[in-house]
Amino acid sequence: MKTAALNEVKDDLSKYLRLAEKEEVLITRHGKPAGLLIGFASEDDWFEYRLEHDPRFLQRIARARQSLRSARGVKLEDVEI
Repeated sequence: MKTAALNEVKDDLSKYLRLAEKEEVLITRHGKPAGLLIGFASEDDWFEYRLEHDPRFLQRIARARQSLRSARGVKLEDVEI
């Protein structure tokens, strides 16, 4: 993970966006963590990030897992196509 001061990032944002495609960039303000710059190499990366951070999607996953733990799930071999 690269670390950069806020004033450096403000002066050359495009450079740090390119860097963030390869690794996260921790942005500091007065030497303390202030934010994280995350780049996306493709639209698929952006889509995956949005899913991983969407509360509605995460709730659906949690409900599905709970359903499986409660033996209310459907086995793959029982699914008819």
